[in-house]
Amino acid sequence: MEVKVQGERWFPSETKFAEEMKELWGNWYCDSEVGTLRAVLMHRPGKEIEGITDANFAEYRFRAPINPERARIQQDALADLYRQHGVQVHYVQNQREDKPNAMFMRDLVFMTPEGAIVCRPAIPSRRGEEKAVAQTLTALGVPILKTINGDGYFEGASAMWIDRETVIIGTGSRTNDSGADQVEAELRNIGVSHVIRTQIPYGSIHLDGYMNMVDKKKMLIFPWHVTYDCAKALLDKGIQFIEATHIPEVKQGMAMNIVALAPGKVVMPSGNPETRTQLVSEGIEVIEIDMDEIMNGWGAIHCMTAFLKRDPI
Repeated sequence: MEVKVQGERWFPSETKFAEEMKELWGNWYCDSEVGTLRAVLMHRPGKEIEGITDANFAEYRFRAPINPERARIQQDALADLYRQHGVQVHYVQNQREDKPNAMFMRDLVFMTPEGAIVCRPAIPSRRGEEKAVAQTLTALGVPILKTINGDGYFEGASAMWIDRETVIIGTGSRTNDSGADQVEAELRNIGVSHVIRTQIPYGSIHLDGYMNMVDKKKMLIFPWHVTYDCAKALLDKGIQFIEATHIPEVKQGMAMNIVALAPGKVVMPSGNPETRTQLVSEGIEVIEIDMDEIMNGWGAIHCMTAFLKRDPI
């Protein structure tokens, strides 16, 4: 007897996104600041930094005019160092030529285990940089989990991974509650169970101005800017603090603006001998690289580097 099927009979796949992401999208992942670095997104400074002069550098939040060619040489040296350590370096394509801060990629992307959160900068002179970033991520095959919208603004250096279940999110002049709430909702949706919310103080604009992970359980901090509640939450998770107290190095030398190549191995701006000595004394391997020209834009290594893939820790 013929069996008549009424209508379509089908069932959706209940496979989790993370389980099929590598096959369908590509091998992208980040759940820490220190897992072995495998891929990054950068923007090589172009014509947009050629017009920074004595007359307008403050308008773009630079601390001094910048020598474009020397800035490119310093960033190229960082990209080459990454490649020497097995890191794939991808570059943003078709960035606007009126956005001199666009080289500071950490502000524009916050990477997760399931894709990127595209940020929305706080200052008007940076708005619009994120469009080219989103287009580049799409071309690479990196899933975009979220684009900050509504009245929210959020910059990627306002968040920091501690482990797969724990992220710090700071609010302040570059991230408001609406932006932070949007990011927290996405993180909780992909399994982050512990979000540490903290205030970024007046004297800093991002978390990486006063804290940065250097090993699985070690964090370099500028102690006078870390709130008690944030410090207590980190200590309760077994994080060891390495306290950098040389104010000129932290504030002018950007000693915190470092990137871990692997657990316990970091690249940091040269010219910070006291902070370097502290890190080495705690068993951290330190590679130094010149960043003084880049720092005229109030950024350095961490600011220029958006993580696309780190090994899980």
